Amino acid sequence: MSSFEEAETEETVTCLHMTFYHPCQEDKMMFRCLNFCKREQVRADEMAKFGRDSSVCRYNLMDTRVSRIQFSLQFYRKLNSSEFCFEIKNMSKKTKLTVDQTELGYLNKIDLPWKCIICFGDYQILAEIQEGESMDYFETYLHLAEVPILQERCLPSLQPIPEKAISSSSFPSQGKSPIEIDENES
Repeated sequence: MSSFEEAETEETVTCLHMTFYHPCQEDKMMFRCLNFCKREQVRADEMAKFGRDSSVCRYNLMDTRVSRIQFSLQFYRKLNSSEFCFEIKNMSKKTKLTVDQTELGYLNKIDLPWKCIICFGDYQILAEIQEGESMDYFETYLHLAEVPILQERCLPSLQPIPEKAISSSSFPSQGKSPIEIDENES
């Protein structure tokens, strides 16, 4: 047997991609302590904390308006499943955290969707989970956005269109009223 055949199977790692945006980043450099474009390993039993207190938080945001611990992420495996997930918890008593359209108050937590936008104050973070198999650790991969994330992901409105807004000229049977036919008639 060759050494290639004897080598252990390579395990894929769950990676959390996070793209950060703040309108004053260029002036205030609040993301200067984050390692962008470099994957970082985090032990599975460790909680990834984001905030301004560098003695407690692994990911530091240099802004006095950010709480000492703004939010935390916990990596876990769903019960009776091989699926790995992240749970996000708002750790700020003063600032609400929004995950997509779900607003979290202090100590509220939810599962992080596989792709979502996290907002608090003027901060916008696009989070995307890349699935893996490792149970020992996960990775984070941070990116910096040049433009607002909410603006970039403008989705078409899902608002219903009122019937009056539909022009009758767009239908070939204009002017005819609908005819009701009994299913037994031919």
